[in-house]
Amino acid sequence: MIRLALAMARFQIAAMRRSPHDLMALVNAPLFTVIFLAIVRYTGRDDLTGYAVLAPAMITVFAMALLASGEIIANDRTDGRLELLVASPSPVAVVVLSRIAMITLVSLVSVAECWLVARVLFGKAVAVPHPWLFVGTLAAIGLAMAGTASAMAGLFVLTRSARTFQNSLSYPFYILGGVLVPPALLPEWLRPLTQVVFLSWGTDLLRDSLSEAPVQRVLPRIAAVIVLGGTGFLLGAWLIHRVLLKVRNDGTVSHA
Repeated sequence: MIRLALAMARFQIAAMRRSPHDLMALVNAPLFTVIFLAIVRYTGRDDLTGYAVLAPAMITVFAMALLASGEIIANDRTDGRLELLVASPSPVAVVVLSRIAMITLVSLVSVAECWLVARVLFGKAVAVPHPWLFVGTLAAIGLAMAGTASAMAGLFVLTRSARTFQNSLSYPFYILGGVLVPPALLPEWLRPLTQVVFLSWGTDLLRDSLSEAPVQRVLPRIAAVIVLGGTGFLLGAWLIHRVLLKVRNDGTVSHA
């Protein structure tokens, strides 16, 4: 299983080298950072600099995972690999998760990009008083992101164009995930929905790690990120299994 996961990770790296557009979100991250930091500076809220730097990084991580979950299926279907994958004895869920996990790992480069833009272009050095919490939370978000994206990949097998769903899902998750605006500032009727989105727990922890104050309830909050992400993966594995059974029986592996 480990050998399969590593092989799929290497395959995904090779695929990204042939398709530079898969990395376009990394190009957009510095631009979003400039926009958010300019807004913060114009409004005189330098205390929100950390928020303005974290937001584009999380947008990039989510965007690349969401793109991967759709493009992996779409590209494999177009190139004729999906039929081979369905016919092989390899666990499809492991194949998909390994490839998405590699893309998610690459997407974390955006964190360094955003910090660099703040330092070089705006002269803002965003300190991280709780570095181990910051790194641990990023790792938990990465795992949860890969698990959630695998669930989306299962659904995308049934669609003719995953792009439509990708475009529709992005911004609701940015809002519910508290990417820029903390969930506590959202309308009351919307707040319960944020509790089932792992990104809302993760972004809150990341923001807290940028504060000098002691961080409260660290372990339960990280556990929430991991549990919600793990639930996404289990749901994704089940969906992929059920969907592949359906497309095998219907003979629609090559098209939705």
